[in-house]
Amino acid sequence: MKKGWKKLIAGFLTVGAITLFSACGAGSSAGEDDSGETETVRLGVVGENNEDWEYVQEELEEKENIELEIIPFTDYRGPITALEDGSIDLHATLTEIFMDEVNEEGGFSNTTIAYTSLNPLGIFSDKIDDVEDLEDGASVAIPNDVSNESRALLLLQQADLIELDEDKGNMPTTNDITANPKNLQFEELEANQTIRALGDVDIACVNNNVAVDAGFVPTEDAIFLEPVAESSKPYYNVIAAREDEQDNEIYQTIVDYYQTDEVKEVIDEQTQGSSIPVW
Repeated sequence: MKKGWKKLIAGFLTVGAITLFSACGAGSSAGEDDSGETETVRLGVVGENNEDWEYVQEELEEKENIELEIIPFTDYRGPITALEDGSIDLHATLTEIFMDEVNEEGGFSNTTIAYTSLNPLGIFSDKIDDVEDLEDGASVAIPNDVSNESRALLLLQQADLIELDEDKGNMPTTNDITANPKNLQFEELEANQTIRALGDVDIACVNNNVAVDAGFVPTEDAIFLEPVAESSKPYYNVIAAREDEQDNEIYQTIVDYYQTDEVKEVIDEQTQGSSIPVW
């Protein structure tokens, strides 16, 4: 009888230990849970050059046991819908104004949890070295999504090539051009195609990361670069999560590892000074 009771008690203790162990593991919110398993976070990015995030990826794996899985997208809308449907956990490399526009349009909940960098938009050309040299009727490639198109038009206004209706603020369209002295002809393309149009148009308004991916250095190769001012804040790039996860402890750890002087150095080297950290 004594041996039987000992076996029964041992069985209860084993089940209790397993239950307690499982409960501790399920409730952990650090990079490494109590079972020693690695936490995986899927991060959506746009473009091919992600040395800043690759640096953070190595740091998190080594010091926090967080596996940051970098998932590249070829268009700007993709990471927003992927975050919304749960295919990824975070995204970076999108401007806040663009994300907010797609959120409103689609009823999404992508929420800014931190800022990364300001990537000035540039005017590029294979045909001229100065915007003043544009001839009458010149062709201009601009992005075809609402926020990037508006940003491109504002850039052209800053370059004294067109004038826009002031009442439209940060969101003008080609219909809001009030003066076009050079009779510019606009070609609206996917944002990642504008740099490829250089052989077919006179100038192109190109997003910073698109230019860098194509081998350009915006601070050197753009014939006109977007001025940096207080009005630039809507164009800050963000790290975003779903609204109900914006306070996630692991995500905040990732932000902390990104917003460092070391990452600033990586960004500066990666873009040759063309991107400006904004934290």
